[in-house]
Amino acid sequence: MVFGSIVTSPRSALSPHQALQLARIYLDNACRAADVNITLVLCHDTEVSLTQAKRSAKHSEDSILHEGVANTYVDLGNLLYSRGHYGEAQTSFKKAQKLGVQPHTQEHPTKSHRPGTSVSSVKSAPTMVDTSAVNLPPLSMNQHNYRLDIATVSQHIFPTNIHPPALDFKPPEPDTRLTDTPQLACCLGLLEASFENNDILDMTARNWIQVIKNEPDEQERLKALATDVIRAFKRDEFKDAKAVTEVVYLAPVLEKDDFRYLLKEFHSGIERSSLLDIHQLEGLAQLIQNADKTYLDADDLVKVLELLSTRLQDTHQQSTHHLYQLTLVVSHVLDAMADANVKDLDREKLHEPLLSYLDGLKGSTDAYLVYQAAYAYQALLCVPDNESLWQASLRRTGKVIQGISGLVSAVKGLDLNGFVNGLKDIQKGLAGASEIVHLVQSTYDGVTSLASSGQGFFECLKESLSFNRKCAWYPALRGADMLIRDGHLAGFRRLVCEAPCRRDPAFQWGVCQLLGELASSPTWDAETRRGAIAFLGEMYSHDAEWGQQAVVKQWILGILMELSSPSGGEMQAAAQTLLQELRTNGDATKQSLYQVCRENGLGSHPWKVTLSAIGSPSLLDRVQERPDVEGNLRQLRRQRLKERGSAVYIPPQAKSGLQSRDEARFALMEKVEEFLEGDQVVFLLLGDSGAGKSTFNRELECGLWQRYKKKNGVIPLHINLPAIDKPEHDMISKQLRKAEFTEPQIRELKLHRKFILICDGYDESQLTHNLYSSNRLNEGGEWMAKMVISCRSEYLGLDYRDRFQPGDRNHRSDTALFQEAVITPFSMDQVQDYIDQYVSVHRPLWEADEYKKALDLIPSLKELVKNPFLMSLSLEVLPRMVDPGQNLSATHITRVELYDQFIEHWLERGKKRLGEKNLSPQARSAFENLSDEGFTQNGVDFLKKLCMAIYKKQGGQPIVRYSRYKDEGSWKAEFFGREDEKQLLREACPLIRSGNQHRFIHRSLLEYGLALAVFDPRDWKEKLGPDATHSRRGSMSSTFSFVIRDPVDEDVLSTFGAECGIVSPLTWRSFVNEPSVLQFLEERVKREPVFKQQLLDYIESSKTDKNWRTAAANAITILVRAGIQFNSADLQGIQIPGADLSYGVFDSAQLQGADLRQVNLRGVWLRQANLSEAQMAGVKFGELPYLKQEKAVEAIVYSPDGNTIGVRHSNGSVTVYPMSNWERPWTVDGRNARVESIVFSPSGNQLASSSRDRTVRLWNVNTGECSNILIGHDDWVRCVSYSPQGDWIASGSHDRTVRLWDVKSGERCHTLRGHTDYVCFVTYSPKDHHIASGSGDRTIRLWDTSTMECSHILTGHSDRIRNVVYSSQGDRVASFSVDETVRVWDVVTGDCRHVLRTQSWILFGDFSPRGDQIAIVTHDGSVQLWDIETAEPLHALLGHNEGVKSIVYSPRGDLVATSSEDKTVRLWDTETGNCRQVLTGHSKKVYGAVFSPKGDQIASISDDMTVRLWDVGSRTSLHASNSHSKQIWRVRSSPKGDVVTSCSSDTTVRIWDVETGECRFTLKGHASIVYSIAYSPQGDQIATGSWDNTVNLWNVKTGALIRTLVGHTDEVNLIAYSPQGDQLASTSCDNTVRLWNVPSGDCRLTLEGHTALVNGAVFSPSGSQIASCSWDETVRLWDVETGVCIRTLTGHSNPVRRVFYSPQGDHIVSAGDDHSMRVWDAATGKCQHTLTGHIEVVYSTLYSPSGNEIVSASADNTARIWDAQTGKCRHVLDGHQDEVNHAAFSPQGNLLASASSDKTVRVWDVESGKCRAVIQDLPDYVRDVDWVLTSGTYRLVNGCQDGSVWMWELIDSDKDQLEVRLRWSSMTNVLAMTGAIVHDVQGLSYLHKQLLDQRGVVGEPVHRLREAVKKVASLTSVVSTFKSFSGGMVESSAPAATTSIGQLE
Repeated sequence: MVFGSIVTSPRSALSPHQALQLARIYLDNACRAADVNITLVLCHDTEVSLTQAKRSAKHSEDSILHEGVANTYVDLGNLLYSRGHYGEAQTSFKKAQKLGVQPHTQEHPTKSHRPGTSVSSVKSAPTMVDTSAVNLPPLSMNQHNYRLDIATVSQHIFPTNIHPPALDFKPPEPDTRLTDTPQLACCLGLLEASFENNDILDMTARNWIQVIKNEPDEQERLKALATDVIRAFKRDEFKDAKAVTEVVYLAPVLEKDDFRYLLKEFHSGIERSSLLDIHQLEGLAQLIQNADKTYLDADDLVKVLELLSTRLQDTHQQSTHHLYQLTLVVSHVLDAMADANVKDLDREKLHEPLLSYLDGLKGSTDAYLVYQAAYAYQALLCVPDNESLWQASLRRTGKVIQGISGLVSAVKGLDLNGFVNGLKDIQKGLAGASEIVHLVQSTYDGVTSLASSGQGFFECLKESLSFNRKCAWYPALRGADMLIRDGHLAGFRRLVCEAPCRRDPAFQWGVCQLLGELASSPTWDAETRRGAIAFLGEMYSHDAEWGQQAVVKQWILGILMELSSPSGGEMQAAAQTLLQELRTNGDATKQSLYQVCRENGLGSHPWKVTLSAIGSPSLLDRVQERPDVEGNLRQLRRQRLKERGSAVYIPPQAKSGLQSRDEARFALMEKVEEFLEGDQVVFLLLGDSGAGKSTFNRELECGLWQRYKKKNGVIPLHINLPAIDKPEHDMISKQLRKAEFTEPQIRELKLHRKFILICDGYDESQLTHNLYSSNRLNEGGEWMAKMVISCRSEYLGLDYRDRFQPGDRNHRSDTALFQEAVITPFSMDQVQDYIDQYVSVHRPLWEADEYKKALDLIPSLKELVKNPFLMSLSLEVLPRMVDPGQNLSATHITRVELYDQFIEHWLERGKKRLGEKNLSPQARSAFENLSDEGFTQNGVDFLKKLCMAIYKKQGGQPIVRYSRYKDEGSWKAEFFGREDEKQLLREACPLIRSGNQHRFIHRSLLEYGLALAVFDPRDWKEKLGPDATHSRRGSMSSTFSFVIRDPVDEDVLSTFGAECGIVSPLTWRSFVNEPSVLQFLEERVKREPVFKQQLLDYIESSKTDKNWRTAAANAITILVRAGIQFNSADLQGIQIPGADLSYGVFDSAQLQGADLRQVNLRGVWLRQANLSEAQMAGVKFGELPYLKQEKAVEAIVYSPDGNTIGVRHSNGSVTVYPMSNWERPWTVDGRNARVESIVFSPSGNQLASSSRDRTVRLWNVNTGECSNILIGHDDWVRCVSYSPQGDWIASGSHDRTVRLWDVKSGERCHTLRGHTDYVCFVTYSPKDHHIASGSGDRTIRLWDTSTMECSHILTGHSDRIRNVVYSSQGDRVASFSVDETVRVWDVVTGDCRHVLRTQSWILFGDFSPRGDQIAIVTHDGSVQLWDIETAEPLHALLGHNEGVKSIVYSPRGDLVATSSEDKTVRLWDTETGNCRQVLTGHSKKVYGAVFSPKGDQIASISDDMTVRLWDVGSRTSLHASNSHSKQIWRVRSSPKGDVVTSCSSDTTVRIWDVETGECRFTLKGHASIVYSIAYSPQGDQIATGSWDNTVNLWNVKTGALIRTLVGHTDEVNLIAYSPQGDQLASTSCDNTVRLWNVPSGDCRLTLEGHTALVNGAVFSPSGSQIASCSWDETVRLWDVETGVCIRTLTGHSNPVRRVFYSPQGDHIVSAGDDHSMRVWDAATGKCQHTLTGHIEVVYSTLYSPSGNEIVSASADNTARIWDAQTGKCRHVLDGHQDEVNHAAFSPQGNLLASASSDKTVRVWDVESGKCRAVIQDLPDYVRDVDWVLTSGTYRLVNGCQDGSVWMWELIDSDKDQLEVRLRWSSMTNVLAMTGAIVHDVQGLSYLHKQLLDQRGVVGEPVHRLREAVKKVASLTSVVSTFKSFSGGMVESSAPAATTSIGQLE
């Protein structure tokens, strides 16, 4: 009654409990229902009733109701899950969870593998309920269009889902040998998931998992075994079926790297084999089929498919079995490609040929091959090619896309409804495509009856299978296969019965294939296999359900016949029984078919890839038979940790690159640890000699050994590279052999272990190889290792990264695997820590405080000890170098002096140790003899001779290997023999021994010893006697000639070397590229005048004896590095080939006939030098000649090969130059129509230009001929771009279109429309067929050139776009806009990935080739490098003084070049943002710069109408420079004329010796720009004013800071001493003048009254009055005593810059920004004269010494001389090309010097106003000039903006012009050759000759024609001499031979 009332009542009338009861009734009936449709309806009713009950349960406190509803939801979910409705089941479970009941989790089955792989079930088996008593529900009722066409099979066939089969698993104990590879596979499968509560595993397996989870070493061992098996497979020569089986077992559980390694090996094996290897094909099929799909990327699959396609088409002569296997593998690859959604296969090369070949296989007589070909064909159709037909169909039918691409994910997620619906979407979608509708319909309908057609079996098959069209049966079979492999048999049954394509014969064929494989596989249980046989029987029997396709019936019979044979095994009986039953099934026709099949048979059935048995011994057996290496590794570990000892170690700091600032430092060890954890493989550690690289390497190694874990740990291996013979080959094996590892152990380590290589001493090995590449690290079958490699910084050139980066120059992508760091000098905190540790460990004579005091007081020492090795040397020898009572502040210690003292100290300590040692009688006697002769001196001599021998005999390689018997009698025996004296000296020297290897304790000691062999001051002191003294350090004596001027006996100089038995190493080896040796020697030069003279003598000797040329080249290189300048030197005939004279100074030098071949002349100063008849072949100037243009240049481009440049001018013309000689240029005339853009083709043979005449023209680069005119645009063409292959051109126009042209034919192929404004940029993607265009409509459009359609419209900019640039990978595009943003777009999706926001609108930008940075120049003048990922600026590039006009990255991305209106080009390091180089030479604004394709040159364009070419890649030597690092503001000469002083923006003041140019002192004390300097009248004191608001007083003689005057609250401008020197006036931006008492430093008075900043102040000659000038447009006169303002002089209408008293003190002159000067009466304050004439600001003014003249210097490029009495302008000094910054009268008043921003100084005659001398070739703006007070000569000093100081001597002759000679310069960095004589110079190239012509040389070098004539003349002379000598003895029987000029050339 209750039941009836519930059912018949309206549902809304039921109570909550009744609704729940009704739901239970529906659910119970659903479980019992046999009809699946009824089951589904009842489940739906259950859900409706539960929803009603749930509403009440939510708001009710009835716990019974609440729990009942939740539990019913759980039961409903279980039922739905058992029927395969997993989505609906999960919904029910979630509702139960919300009600507070946790259901027993019903997981969706995850990725699994084919049952034959042993671990598929272990890895992915779900937890499931028992569903044997229930049936699967049908498809949901709303699918009524297809619901009636559903087949049924017996309920006992596949009633439930089951677990896929798994092998028996016997878990191994940890560290025990595994029995076989399947066991290993199972172990690894279990490691990947958590199975403790899984019913599929027994307790043993669960316990094993629990144990292994706590054994990380065992986990690593198992993974390592799998890796080892894969490596062993690679090494296996045969790779037979057993080996393939073994690795296939492992494939599903491999880690990604191992899997890809294995895939690569299969690919290579198939590719290499001449005959098709069937076993590897089978393995590849299994590998791809069972792979984790995330392990396979599109490129892998395409490569495999390309290989298989090639082999498939090459297999005509082999069996159909081979073809079948190939086709099967192709099918698996295509399945994977469809899963991965691979697109755009190359139609011509791959897609169409493969389709055609597969289509051709339907003619085969092998049924299985035909089916497999059809399957592969269908799979290939699901992988679209790069053509448009099928893609167009897909675009028109979105459901097709959804159906095909979503099928795999649907079935994997067990969404069976979604899967079947997807198949129906395909059917519907294809029906909507007119091109293929008839094909789809024929496939869907199938062939209903072929039994009576009379066609044969194969013909039936071929007509039934689908070629040439895309069908739904393929994805349906993919889903069915996946369901079977995952054990979802109920789902398989439902899919087969309900699939809309189930009547398709191809689908049925595939289903039968799957069922046959299932039935034949012994891994499945017997019931399942019998179910598969029964399923085949029903498909054969029930024609109404499955159709009457004869081909399928025959196929079923063939499968059953195969199973009924003995090979059918357990299923033989079941198959035989079924065959008997089928014999009588159907009508007579069907029975006849049965009979024919039984009689004829179908042959062998290849329905599966059979796994062979694993071989014995297996690969696993082999890899487990390993030699033990852990014992040797433990021994090596103990040894290395012991050697570490207790040495002092301070953790070093480092910076990211050589150009990085030291302030941007980081902890080096932390950075290396990050490297070891990351993906990079090479870490380059740089540092100066002694920086601590080796110490750090040892510390790193010890730390790694301490953390080392046995068995699978990464092994740290320290390799001392100099100790390894040829480390470029197999260096790891060589190092391990040294550590006594056996060859089997080495092989074991190579195959199975990973290393961290710590390679020390790359530079000491004198290597040039890339050790990573030459040792083939991390390549297949090679050593697996990361590398930390150290090298001295000075050993490297600019392109040093090529020696260390993984890969060669062509593998730029490998830069991501490379990292570098540079050890920075010790900070003072690190120095203090080192001292504390040193004192604690070594207990020296001094205490820590004494060391620290010495460091504070010895200025030079503080810099030296920042080097760790020099720090250790200093602490060792300081107590012996410094006397207790010595004035430490006056002590100067150099690097070489430290080494001198260290060696002496070491030898003395060694002597003491030997004296205390128990020596043999013979050794004792030898020791006493050495002591009597001087043990230390003997030790030094031994050291020198050993160092010389090492360099001479083994090229400086520091490790000496000595074997007593092998090397007896060799040079090594002289030092390492067993004689007592040798042993004693060797033991006393700083040498260490390891086995038979000997080396110095530090490389720098070897270099020091060699330098000591070159010059030892001890030897000279002994020879000269105790009274010999040094001349002044750095003296210029002996510079201008080679006459010995020091008090040294010439005989001593000439004979000493021979007497000592030492031949100088400078005579037999070039040390030009040995910077460390040169550094020692240049310090010797500065300290030892005798050595300087010796070097000069070498140079002198080379004039007459070529045997001295090596010594001379070394000598002059050393002298130039030491800062010795050869101005006016007599160097005629010197022979110095290969010398490095870079940045040397040779003003007016005599170099006639000199041998200068291969000499480095970069930046050399050769002004007015005489080079007549010099040999200059191969010289290196570091730059090329500039190209003078007739019109301003707007753009420049390099050809891709770098052999040609194209220049576009402001008048629209284009000129093309060959780089070889600049000759034969051709020009495109732009008068008719302006050329807007030019671009070279990728081949470099063609140039395209776009023009305002609406055309694009193509030019032949070699001939200049126009090969094509592309006509079609309706407005002028702004831009043009070549495709990467060079076969297409894209052009953008004001007509709003982009047009594509065929380069070969010139035809317009496509017009891309869409922009609504002009197209301003168009560019091809570097990687594929895409174009980006930018427009005035503020959008960027991305075009697909394969479809000619716009793929994306990129919108977001709010203002016009300045530029569009692709990334080098082509995956991103950057757009630069006036809206102050840069946007980075994803090319594939069109999404804006990053927005970089600036503070001003963007002018220029570029994309880094590395893809990580963007460079931006904005309108406000900022230049920044931005990080793309963070959208934050990385570096601000600061240095240009005016606006930046372009920015561009180098091809490598390590540099960026900027050009500026300040006339310079700057190169910046992209890692650090530091300026690497400033390229000066242009005389006007520089508007662009571009790198050559190789990045070794830069071309720049300027308003000066030149194109300049700069050499970026030349290796330059270090050159001595004491210059300021920033611009100089003032230079002043002392009243005594002995020194000059300069002040700079670098915050320092420098005092220079007038005679020598030596920087006596660098005064440091200011914290900001030092703007002004003034000498006291006595010349003993200097005052400096700074923008740090202070004035400093310095002692000129000592350089000591006397005091700091503090009081100003703003920047200090100019300062002035009183005539008596007791007072000082300072002016400031705080609007005041302060008067200071010089002796006390007190501020006497503050003069207040000005209302704006005070520019300057000057004392009257009497000292009673001060005049000050200000920006308040006034001059004020002050009483010095009282500070009262006496008068205010008004009249200027702009700021007043300068004020000056006349020598008599009665007048004052002032100069202002109002372009005028005014002369005032000092007594009355009246303006007597207004001096007008200048048209710009007047910068300076002053009176002549007589007071009769006034000079003014102005921004109008002139200086003027005025009559002081009348105020009239006497002379306008016109000649400068830029602003005149300062002018100064000579002390006599007859000459005037003017300094200008045009980089010149001019000297004028005051009386006549004529220019008597022009000093040019200066490197930068001349800021200031001053006269030096000397007797008899005129001297000038000037300071430049680059920080250099120059001293000139003016020689007055009878001529009008003064002769100007350079006395010295603090620095040169420009090539200066003005006035140099090059008459008959030999060997100059054409380009070098052009360069010298441009630099203003005089004379004509020898041309090749003249050289040839000379050779002919010489040859003729020789022939004549020979004839004369022969005296007619030899008669000529033929005419004399002649040599033509052509032959000579």
